[in-house]
Amino acid sequence: MSVRERINALRELMQAEGIAAYVVPGNDPHASEYMASHWYEMQWISGFNGESGTVVVTMDRALLWTDSRYYLQAGIELEGSGIELMRESDVDCPSIAEWLKTPSVLLKGKEILVGLNPEMWSVDAFAAMQKELAEAGIGVKSVDLIKPLWTEDRPAIPQDKFYPYSADFAGETVESKLSRMRQILACKSQGNKYALIISALDEIAWLLNIRGNDVEYNPVVISYVVLEADQCTLFVDANKIDSAAQNYLDFNNISMQPYEAVFDYIRGLEGTVFYDGARVNEALYEAIPAACRKINTKSPILIDKAKKNAVELEGERIAMRQDGAALTRFFKWLEEEAFADGKTQTEWDLMEKLHEFRAMGENFVEESFGTIAGYQGNGAIVHYAATKENCAEVKPEGMLLLDSGGQYLDGTTDITRTVWLGGRIPQQAKLDYTYVLKGHIALARARFPRGTRGNQLDALAKQYMWEAGITFGHGTGHGVGHFLGCHEGPQNVRTDNNPTALEAGHIISDEPGIYRTGKWGIRTENLITVIPAKQTKATTTEDEWLAFETLTLCFYDTSLIEMSLMTEDEIDWLNAYHVRVYKEVAPLLNDEEKSYLAYKCQALEL
Repeated sequence: MSVRERINALRELMQAEGIAAYVVPGNDPHASEYMASHWYEMQWISGFNGESGTVVVTMDRALLWTDSRYYLQAGIELEGSGIELMRESDVDCPSIAEWLKTPSVLLKGKEILVGLNPEMWSVDAFAAMQKELAEAGIGVKSVDLIKPLWTEDRPAIPQDKFYPYSADFAGETVESKLSRMRQILACKSQGNKYALIISALDEIAWLLNIRGNDVEYNPVVISYVVLEADQCTLFVDANKIDSAAQNYLDFNNISMQPYEAVFDYIRGLEGTVFYDGARVNEALYEAIPAACRKINTKSPILIDKAKKNAVELEGERIAMRQDGAALTRFFKWLEEEAFADGKTQTEWDLMEKLHEFRAMGENFVEESFGTIAGYQGNGAIVHYAATKENCAEVKPEGMLLLDSGGQYLDGTTDITRTVWLGGRIPQQAKLDYTYVLKGHIALARARFPRGTRGNQLDALAKQYMWEAGITFGHGTGHGVGHFLGCHEGPQNVRTDNNPTALEAGHIISDEPGIYRTGKWGIRTENLITVIPAKQTKATTTEDEWLAFETLTLCFYDTSLIEMSLMTEDEIDWLNAYHVRVYKEVAPLLNDEEKSYLAYKCQALEL
């Protein structure tokens, strides 16, 4: 079917269900950042292939909400489909609920209903939409209208085998994790029978020490888990389990049932049922028996897995050394070979070459997200994504922003470096780079008392660019998983008032940036982890202070620094960092690569 035919078929089902509008979000049942193509419902109904968007279909109109990253792509892909583009990043763009509440949008009648597939909405998001629409007398109906339409060409749920993730890498056994979670739940349930519903794939992978290949960039297993006092049940397709995986489940007393059986299982629960409304989908919630005590609480797994143990942190350091070696080889190639003898390169070529160097690293599995190689003005597009068919030619001049990361068995990496490829460096570029670098260093050097939240540190990274009348629109720092998601919570550093305090073992990114439309993008990113701060003479014994340890190991392009803006302390920090980079990465390099790294890490002087 064409897109128009799909929408017409959807309208026939809507009419049969008594639904005035149907909303198709770009989500999956597991609240995933990246998801398997089986759940590309928004893409299927609209023909728009961007990663972020929501489609709304009424009896006479169809609209797609997406953000500024995808305006150009959406304009091209929606052409001829009859779907209108709603530019949700624009100030005057109404939200979906606001638009649906507009008197002229939905024909008024006895009962106006908006259809939502409960598997694609978190409990919290479903409730929020329901509450807002109710203000205009509009009801919500839980119904999946895409499943009966999308049949012939719908990709299957991935069937790759999953595998145990050794405690040698995880730093803790499954038995230990399950025991600690049960203690937390037993306390919260006050001695009553309890169950915890877990649908987030990274939480399941962490809790059970399993990994898989079901989702690009994320080594997770498509599954659900229900944890109870006397058993732990994994709901997963049987095809994904080989003899080694079955033995692993048996050894750890983990029961297994088919993936879709989770709904019937939940209908049989008793006592107190815990769920995280931000991550558990509405369909699971609706399966909980009415007699159960339902408690919406932030997942204790989310909180626990964010605090990396000593083994995980040491694994991250090992992964960073491998990553540093790959980046050293890449930048050496970029400077010395990429353009030799008249060779030409594109952004896509650079992405492939970096992957080649990363794949040489011990315990490398895959990239942790799609590499962003933004040349010149493309670097100013914050979430730019080049494709093989649509990418810029890179020349040995101007600015390159390179944001990339790797998934290693030892840990997850995420790094951005901005480099000058040749030619005269504009003074504004040097100023911009230095404002960013100074803020980056300021956050890395921060000392703060226990209980400090990320939003309280955000201004440290922005202070110098603020003085120059510049800012940026993305978060300064996101949480990072351990051989899991490159973006994880609950901790972060951004302007939003996140109540989560930073704690020892948290890993976050440190990535301020400046973006000049049509000219360049500059971002500098390291991963840093929270550690106990050294005591000072002024510190009392009652005080508990924290600081950051920088994990990432890769040199900065010092040719872009405007030295007159740097302080002695900042230069000292930079020199000490470069000494450490060379010391830890050089043992993985050959002699030529060592010489190149030594040159890049040479000391600076004011």
